[in-house]
Amino acid sequence: MPEARYKQLVDRLASDIRAGRLRPGTRLPTHRDLAAREGLALVTATRVYAELRAMGLVSGETGRGTFVKEALPRGEGIDLQAWGAEIVDLSFNYPSSPGQTELLRAALRQLAASGDLDALLRYQPHGGRGHERETVARHLAGLGVPASMETTLLVSGAQHGLTTTAMALFEPGDVIAVDALTYPGFKLAAEAARLELAPVASAGNGPDLDALSALCKRRRVRALYAMPTLHNPLGWVMSATRRRQLVAMTRKHGVTIIEDGAYAFLADDAPPPLASLAPESTVYVSSVSKSIATGLRVGFIHAPREHIAKLERTIRATTWNTPAALTSIACGWIEDGTLATLEAEKRRDAAARQSLAARVLSGVKRTGHRNSYFLWLPLDQEVRADAIAAALMRTRIAVSTAQPFATSAHVPHAIRLALGSVDMLTLERALEKVAEVIAEQTY
Repeated sequence: MPEARYKQLVDRLASDIRAGRLRPGTRLPTHRDLAAREGLALVTATRVYAELRAMGLVSGETGRGTFVKEALPRGEGIDLQAWGAEIVDLSFNYPSSPGQTELLRAALRQLAASGDLDALLRYQPHGGRGHERETVARHLAGLGVPASMETTLLVSGAQHGLTTTAMALFEPGDVIAVDALTYPGFKLAAEAARLELAPVASAGNGPDLDALSALCKRRRVRALYAMPTLHNPLGWVMSATRRRQLVAMTRKHGVTIIEDGAYAFLADDAPPPLASLAPESTVYVSSVSKSIATGLRVGFIHAPREHIAKLERTIRATTWNTPAALTSIACGWIEDGTLATLEAEKRRDAAARQSLAARVLSGVKRTGHRNSYFLWLPLDQEVRADAIAAALMRTRIAVSTAQPFATSAHVPHAIRLALGSVDMLTLERALEKVAEVIAEQTY
């Protein structure tokens, strides 16, 4: 088929989808039927659908076919949108506790009255000032992470910590094992570092260890990205037994562990972190973005000593240093107990929101932790996630589908709800609408 005609077919189908002549949910001809109808080679028909998928217009589902997708906001679920005040945002979490504004005002006054304010205007050490690294190390040690000042670095949030780790410790093309559904921010970090993500299916509250073992035997896996304590988006907390088995397996195959503890503060009954079981091979990344405020971009990396110089070098290349005014506030709140107070408040708040969701969504299948700020809603086979998300957006409610979280070709039909960004009354009304839309689409 001449190149011009091939492109014309792609453009014609794209135009029909965008104009509504091919409605969302429409099943398109099979690759073989499209090839026969248009007089194409089968490989060319496959290429046509691949281009439409890349444009975000269709989705291919194993065993079901190729379907026209609902039009969703660009970057849905992975890039923060500048929604207007009229949109109820259940796609991103930015939880806040009452009185945090006054806490910040008091902290800024205290900072302004400090004796060495001029020091905040100068370049800082790339990994943070020594006394602040010591403060963070004590905090991490209290969580079970065997941290010291020498093994602890300050970064601009957990996302920066993940990107720094990906860029500093691995080479383009390295294979990183990840859950089949994982945090979208790590997908972006891997993309920036040109790493290959190898998905591992889940089995209960954690990755399928048999599948991970088979992957390590088949491929040279350099690292495993894991969220053992409060997985995002599925909300699991990995058992102590499975953590020990996981560590034994990574040691056997020489695999580095990247442990993401961003939401771990919400699970008050979790086993010790992986970093405590495999300190020689675990990089632990966390932050105060969720436990204090998303605008306070202060995160932490704890890593084996031999990695620290590379990590510091990458921090220099990406931000030079985390702003000292922010690290001063964050470390002050760690030292005076404010962080612990805020974390306790947010555990109570998240539990209340989960309780509300359980009541309102009682007839909807759901997965989540009792203290989590997010909820995963797996949908029945005949219900399309993009249709649900688009219908909710028409009612001014933003949610995420599984697409941003998926690392494999199979993308389940599911909705992820962020519960922590609106007041309780607004959340209740939004959840009622979610239940209503899912019911409408199901029957």
